[in-house]
Amino acid sequence: MSDYKTYLCEDNLIGGVWTGADDGARIAVTNPATGDVIGHIPKCGRVETDRAIAAAAKAFDSFGRSDLSQRVKLLQDLHDALMDNQEALAQLLTAEQGKPLFESRGEIAIGAAYIRWFAEEIRRAKGEIVPAPGSDRRLFVTRHPVGVVAAITPWNFPSSMLARKLGPALAAGCTVVAKPATNTPYSGLAWGKLAEEVGYPAGVLNIVTGGARDIGGAIMDSPLVRKVTFTGSTEVGRTLIRQSADTVKKVSMELGGNAPFIVFDDADIDAAIEGAMIAKYRNMGQTCVCTNRFYVQAGVHDAFVEKLRAATADLKVGEGIEPGTMQGPLIDDAAVAKVEDLIADAVGKGGQVVEGGGRHALGGTYFQPTVITGATADMAFATEEIFGPLSAVFKFETEEEAISAANATEFGLAAYAYTKDLARIFRLNEGLQYGLIGINAGLITTVEAPFGGLKQSGMGKEGGTQGLDDYLESKYMCVAGL
Repeated sequence: MSDYKTYLCEDNLIGGVWTGADDGARIAVTNPATGDVIGHIPKCGRVETDRAIAAAAKAFDSFGRSDLSQRVKLLQDLHDALMDNQEALAQLLTAEQGKPLFESRGEIAIGAAYIRWFAEEIRRAKGEIVPAPGSDRRLFVTRHPVGVVAAITPWNFPSSMLARKLGPALAAGCTVVAKPATNTPYSGLAWGKLAEEVGYPAGVLNIVTGGARDIGGAIMDSPLVRKVTFTGSTEVGRTLIRQSADTVKKVSMELGGNAPFIVFDDADIDAAIEGAMIAKYRNMGQTCVCTNRFYVQAGVHDAFVEKLRAATADLKVGEGIEPGTMQGPLIDDAAVAKVEDLIADAVGKGGQVVEGGGRHALGGTYFQPTVITGATADMAFATEEIFGPLSAVFKFETEEEAISAANATEFGLAAYAYTKDLARIFRLNEGLQYGLIGINAGLITTVEAPFGGLKQSGMGKEGGTQGLDDYLESKYMCVAGL
């Protein structure tokens, strides 16, 4: 087991060379749990990004035609390198992001699982022979790597979000320019070191850090970048989609969410509480699939609220590396201020804080896990993504009312429901306008299934058999004169 500093890379990887920004500019990265500076990363911009894109384009000339067996072996070795260094990578992730160490270990493991999944799935990326209208010709459909891929990843899952993009890209034979979030760059840069260790050729994976506007602008302007995959806010996603038009790039977007969690009268309440704690408080509520709104049917409302309040009160808040910690700090002061504003708005409109409600005694960006009852549709968190440890509980009477309220948002990423009624389960599948639906389960993400939203929660899928589609182009070839 290596120390996490083994993978704390303070330079960018461009064309197989670790380098800083051309002008030497750097950005400090802090540990949100302590406020201590972990290190400094390059503040790169357009020039460095253009160089990374050129390196990826050059590498694609050969990597795009590489043997399938070679790409599979590299991915298998990358999976093993991740798991061999799981503890060090988890320590690094917790140091820069703040989440509890057990969650970081899980993130490294699922990232490795995505890599292994696409090593297996690329073997099944078949074309087809189409029946021809005449006997003198044959019609073929073949699949080919799209080319240079730009991957822009968020701060909340800085390792696994990159895994979901690197896995299919590298499997297909694409080369990559990755831009990790400035708040949590080290988990992204660590992928570069791991890729080098297992033998990826120079230029296949390039990683640049710095200003989002400059790096993103270079990516979107470049005709050499044929696909952009982005995980982040809907607002930024809209901008990237507009910018993609000038060079007609393929785009996949995993954007914001406003997940409802519906508890019906016939639900197993203890199971619903167990699922609720995962769906709400994982990563301190800072996930796009986190529960934003609890809708609880009137018959079990009070019992559910009391059990949710008690379970929330039991959450141990502390630094992620401390044994038993279940809630770390929020990522920064802005995240804390947003949760405070949402609570103030709800209380001003009649909501009742029954647990937590303010900053934690630990100070910094620690926040008390919070439960608010009496939530109504005019409260800000009914339509805005919370991204913090705040449970908002709404009461409903009928199934139709719950489905209508759940769908009353521009988002459509994840939804959860607890019920024992089989017919209702199928009605929920038809009625809920969400790309991911968990029935009697609060944690549903898995490499074998597609991850992606409807409406303004994005386009494209990550994971599952569908996860390769955006990284491959289809060509039709007609052979005549036979």
